[in-house]
Amino acid sequence: MPENNHAVPLQSRILYQSPACIVVNKLKGEAVEGAVQGMVNLPQELAAILPANTELIEAVHRLDVPVTGCALFALTSDALTFLNAAFSEENSSIAKLYWAIVEKPSRPLSESGEFTHWIETNTQKNKSFAYDKEAPGRKKAVMRYRVIGEGTNYLFVEIDLLSGRHHQIRAQFAAIGLHIKGDLKYGAKRSEKTGGIRLHARSLAFPDPLNKSEKITVTAAPPERDNLWEAFENSSHGGTETRRE
Repeated sequence: MPENNHAVPLQSRILYQSPACIVVNKLKGEAVEGAVQGMVNLPQELAAILPANTELIEAVHRLDVPVTGCALFALTSDALTFLNAAFSEENSSIAKLYWAIVEKPSRPLSESGEFTHWIETNTQKNKSFAYDKEAPGRKKAVMRYRVIGEGTNYLFVEIDLLSGRHHQIRAQFAAIGLHIKGDLKYGAKRSEKTGGIRLHARSLAFPDPLNKSEKITVTAAPPERDNLWEAFENSSHGGTETRRE
């Protein structure tokens, strides 16, 4: 059976919808593309509630299966072309903010900073590795971070993702000795009892495919709340919001 039990109905997790695109607050265990046995196929789930004449349901950016938060899908081929171009590295109209609950490292972490690595992906293992030096086959990865709070055993970290590489945050954190709670693949001490990892796509800002001069900003609260996420939210004073600029 899929890991996701649909405790939070899909209709209630729609953060933004237009004829061109839709943003959903993704649950852990949902695949935005390429679902295999044991995963919930989010595009198929969306197809069941969207109009029958919807042209397509295509993920514009990739959220890993164990990650939660803002997942953007194009609903027309024109929107897909436009949004894919907007998400290119050269474009500054995209903003991707993540929340991560990480195990406290053995050495203190600066309150804020920026990391640049070169990432290489092992497709057979479905795992990426971050290196300090450029080399053939590696892609540049950049992110900024800010520690906004902490608990007894964990740090609450906000990440501004400036590029979009495979498992980027997870690989970059692992390279500097940080491990996201529950992320066994990248060095966490133990898995989460309910599955998934404590990485959440908190907000996403992107240009409107229908009115290209406007920007849409969508913010999502963690869909499955507990004491840790509530402590994180109290540190950041944030909820759920959608706005136009």
